[in-house]
Formats: sequence, structure tokens, C-alpha cells
Amino acid sequence: MTRARVQLEPGYILNARPYNDTSLLVEAFTREHGRVGFIARGARGAKSKTRALLQPLQPLLLSWTQSGELGGLTAVEAAGPPLPISGERVFYGWYVNELVLKLLQRQDPHPGLFETYALTLTQLADAEAERALRIFEKRLLDDLGYGLQLPDDIEPELHYRYDWAEGPVPVPSGPSTFLGAHLIALAQETLESAEAQLQARRLLKVAIQNQLGSKTLETPAMLRELRSSLQVK
Repeated sequence: MTRARVQLEPGYILNARPYNDTSLLVEAFTREHGRVGFIARGARGAKSKTRALLQPLQPLLLSWTQSGELGGLTAVEAAGPPLPISGERVFYGWYVNELVLKLLQRQDPHPGLFETYALTLTQLADAEAERALRIFEKRLLDDLGYGLQLPDDIEPELHYRYDWAEGPVPVPSGPSTFLGAHLIALAQETLESAEAQLQARRLLKVAIQNQLGSKTLETPAMLRELRSSLQVK
């Protein structure tokens, strides 16, 4: 089997878990190779400097050899300082990582989505976080080939029911409808108001679940539990 060598590929760690006694099984999202899995041998050793770098939410340069489904990490170095994401925003980052893990296939390049991913992480630390999450979800669906149908003829003052076969269908206002102005904001990726972001979240949540099928997202539940525990205290 041909062994490919990849050198200094920009990427981010999605997940890392123990593998054997001293190694890690790592999932990463990279610019030119998409989602990749590899073994970081010895990364859990007491003297390893690799483990400290193999953390989510920081830009890295990854080198590995690939000869099958799993590669072997050969080197890792920081590509910049860790992103200043803290508090609940860390869960936002984990959520984005979970979407990539559960919806992208290994070794399927998505260079445009990678750039959106990198930008999204930088925006999680500021006031653009909610808008950034919605835009990432929208572009992820586009890249998968299941993007929302948001045609140019949506009228801002009308209300719509979203039909998964036909797209927006004009209907009288109701609890499950979407204001045309909010659908336009999603289509144009403006989403400046809190209400537009809320409605985008409602629509995108169903669209993403349609693609997940029987898979469930763990991060939103973890964040809800955290918020609930803080309220109890």
C-alpha cells in the first residue's frame, strides 16, 4: 500500500482520546485533506510535548503519514497563539467540532468550509458568536449538498412555512412560520438582529438533524446541563 506523507498541513484538532497505553487517537480537520484520523504514538507519555499541542480550538501545523483509514502523526507545531475562547463559548467550539466529526467523511476535502471553520472559531470570542454559528451551520449544509432553498423572490413582509421539498411556502402567520425578512437575512448571511438569529437557529436545527439521522449531538445537552446546574446554585 502506498504511504503518503503530509507535511505542515494547517489544521485543528476535533477530538483526541486515549489509544493503547501511551498514544492518542486523534481526529483533525485540515485544509487540503478534510477530516483525518491518525494515531499520535507516545503522546500520552510523561515526557511528551505533543499532548499539550493536540488540543481543540487552536491553529496547528500537522504532519503525518497516511497508508489507510488511520495515519500516523509525525510532527505537530503551533500555527499561532491559542484562541481566546472561554466560558460557554468553549461549548460553542465543541459544538462546531462535533458537527464536523459527525457530518463529514474522512479524507473528503472541504477547503472552503475549512476557511469558514477557522473564521468561526476566531469569532466565538466576540459579539459575533451566535451569528458565526448560524453561518457555519448554513455553509456546512451547502458543502454537504443539502443547503437550504432560499430563493431571491422571498418577500420580507410575508410569512412562510419551510417545506423540505419545495422551500419557503407563503402562509398566514403562525407559531411555526418564518418571517420573510428573517429568511432573507439568513440567505444573505447578515443576521444582524437577535430575532433573525433565533429564527435561523430554529430552521437550521431541523435541517441539521435531518442530516444527522439517528446520530445525536452531545454538546448542546452538556451546555444545557451546565446552565441548569448554575441556576440551581
